[in-house]
Amino acid sequence: MDRVILGTSDLDVSRICLGTMTFGEQNAEAEAHSQLDYALERGINFIDTAEMYPVMPRAETQGRTESHIGSWLKKSARRAEVIIATKAAGPSRGISWIRNGGTDFDARNLRTAVEDSLRRLQTDYIDLYQLHWPSRNVPMFGQNSFDPAKEKNHVPIEETLVALGELIREGKIRHVGVSNETSWGVCEFIKQSEQRGLPRIASIQNAYSLVNRGFEQGLDETCFRTKVGLLAYSPLAFGQLTAKYADDPKANGRLTIFPPNWSPRYLRPSVIEASRRYARLARENGMTPTQLALAWCYSRWFVASTIIGATSLAQLKENIDAWNTKLTDDVVNAVNAIHTELNNPAQ
Repeated sequence: MDRVILGTSDLDVSRICLGTMTFGEQNAEAEAHSQLDYALERGINFIDTAEMYPVMPRAETQGRTESHIGSWLKKSARRAEVIIATKAAGPSRGISWIRNGGTDFDARNLRTAVEDSLRRLQTDYIDLYQLHWPSRNVPMFGQNSFDPAKEKNHVPIEETLVALGELIREGKIRHVGVSNETSWGVCEFIKQSEQRGLPRIASIQNAYSLVNRGFEQGLDETCFRTKVGLLAYSPLAFGQLTAKYADDPKANGRLTIFPPNWSPRYLRPSVIEASRRYARLARENGMTPTQLALAWCYSRWFVASTIIGATSLAQLKENIDAWNTKLTDDVVNAVNAIHTELNNPAQ
């Protein structure tokens, strides 16, 4: 498994990252441990989680994902071999049970969040600590445009970086990153760090897939010039790009077992149609839809590491094996043709 240095940090991470949001909901503790063992056997040293997980978020299960990772770390005694990334939940999006609703990025809340994660993970430090979504008003989670009418009070980025810097000095976290961020946000984080000698973000964790290429609309250049690595999440669009729902609308997965209003962005007619076309393209070229979707992310120059998740070892194996799938120029051109036709129908 290839590795890459994340941003300007010293984090040497595998190009595939194990996502764990199913641990504690769709996967029991023993299954979580098996996935972690298998990922390490295949050369993956990068594990991503969040204080909010598992999904879908519920008060009864919140924090269970980190706890399952923590029990594995204690049992396996392999802490030094892995890079652990977790995330602090941003201002409440209906998740009032986390830190009694105190989910923002001021010093008090960040310290509580970090210390709670450390306890659940049963470790003394977090390698990459990420802000799960911004404190300020931004379009995210399927929103396509900025709405100034939704402006609200928020914690300034400078204040957040000062708080994170103190946690770094105490040895509780090593490096910091952002998630669900915009080009403006990345530039402001870099500006504040450079002007004030504050921690520099190493990464941005944003959605990227065949049906969500928004990162290519400016964030790719921004991150290239600021040396911030992309951690691409949802590369299979919650399973739509595996074609399992196209083949069987009642297939077991997040889009059938969770309420549809929880993830409507992956149920849009345009996403369903695009998934069908990409599945057809994959099969016409001797690939599974999963192989095409993941090989696309694995091969993009701006993706530092792709976050994959699975509910079975068989799925995890296929996802990792897709690393060896190489896309021809003809397939890449065909992907771009589908993308252009569906997103610019008048052209």
